[in-house]
Formats: sequence, C-alpha cells, structure tokens
Amino acid sequence: MLGYYSQYSHEYITVLMICTTLFFALPIFLVPLTWARLMRWTIPEHQHLAIYFGRCLGAFILVVEAAMLRSSTTGTSFSYAFDILFVVFTLMLIVHVYGAIRRIQPITETAEIGLWVALLVANTLFYPSSSITL
Repeated sequence: MLGYYSQYSHEYITVLMICTTLFFALPIFLVPLTWARLMRWTIPEHQHLAIYFGRCLGAFILVVEAAMLRSSTTGTSFSYAFDILFVVFTLMLIVHVYGAIRRIQPITETAEIGLWVALLVANTLFYPSSSITL
C-alpha cells in the first residue's frame, strides 16, 4: 500500500500544499481569532494569548508548507516532506482524538478526526517510494 500512487506524489503534495496554505496556514497566521470563530471556538475575553498562540501555530504550519513547496518545485527532499507530513498528521490526529474524548473542543474539531485519518491514508498511498528510509 505504501506508495501505491507514487507516480502522482508530485501532484498530491502540490494540491495539498495549496489547500493547506489557503485554508489553514495563512488564516491561522494572519487572523487566528476569525479562523477560531469559523471553527466554532468560544473566544476568551482576553484575546492576546489566543492571538499569540494562533500566530505561532500558523508560523509552524507555514514551515511545513515551505517544505512541501521546496519538494514540489525542486524535487529535492521529496520523501522528507512526506515523512514530515506523517508526523504532523499523526500528532494532529492524537490532539483531536484527545479533545474529542475530553469533550473540550467544538464539533468542527472532532469532525477533523476524519480529515487527519484521510490525510494519513492519502500520504501513505502517494508516498514517493515503496519504502520509508529514515
């Protein structure tokens, strides 16, 4: 199953990069509270910390986006970008499952569990090789 669609890995990572940049990285980095409201989070009275953490998260997402952009445009570090995505998707799945179990997140975040599972499956199928080299 690993790399079953590896011949399309370039297209996959390019589309993924564009979508995640537009719908996650930039909104969280530029307007974190607006993004949070859209995701149905309750906004605290004192917002500075939420804005700070939102922008920090957005900045780290942009680092992942840069790794995908580099691999997509230059072809270098291609499998490394996929390896980073495995870690990101796995950790995001854990975070969202934990929030769902504790019932401390809006339903939109719980629904994201399916997204993270789907992205793990897609990352596996589009992996640019039939084996992972660490």
